[in-house]
Amino acid sequence: MATHVRAMVWGPAEFTGLPPRMLIGEGLCAGVLGTGLITGAGFFGAWTGKSAFAAGDVGLMCALGLVLYLLLVRAGRAMVGIVAVLAVGLALHTPQIAAGVVLTARGQERSVVVTSVQANEGAPGARGRYFCSVENRDGAPSSARIWRGCTRSTRPGDALALVYDPKGLVPPRGVEGATSVTDVLRSLAGWVAGLVVACVIAVVRSFRLLDHPVAPGSDRPGGQGATGAERP
Repeated sequence: MATHVRAMVWGPAEFTGLPPRMLIGEGLCAGVLGTGLITGAGFFGAWTGKSAFAAGDVGLMCALGLVLYLLLVRAGRAMVGIVAVLAVGLALHTPQIAAGVVLTARGQERSVVVTSVQANEGAPGARGRYFCSVENRDGAPSSARIWRGCTRSTRPGDALALVYDPKGLVPPRGVEGATSVTDVLRSLAGWVAGLVVACVIAVVRSFRLLDHPVAPGSDRPGGQGATGAERP
């Protein structure tokens, strides 16, 4: 009973020795393709302004497709859950990073004047931040409400640097130190690596002997066993 529950939760992994190479390749393909589609949708949306892509809706659909694939190969439920969390997190995180890449690549800077400063009391992840409402140098109001460069010591009347997209496809941001596209992309590396690794483990552990009967003349369970098993 305990073995059955463990197999259902984490996957049966019914092989001996090293994991089957074909399953490692299958897991890598699933992980790389899934992360590529999720991140590609977010960057496409930020660069072109397509709302469904920019809002992360298409990325979430790609994440759902990856989860459904793992359910089809009967991966362990815990592994499917881990992949789902990472895929959804990547889909929600990518549009923000993509907007930063767009601003870094083609954004232009201008100086704005702070009109008010407000401490954030909302989400735990943003506590300690200060948000500045600003207006243009000519007195024209701006809809931008920025936190980068806005600190406790910032006062109304102070000047802040604002970077904006000349095409108006992504919202403007405050400037906080020099950044490059590589620096902006680095924050996605952990999500991407984690999702790919989780996909590989999920697919490898989905190996079942019933799906791979013993080949004639083979002395290993699963025919090619730990070195060359193929999913039918």
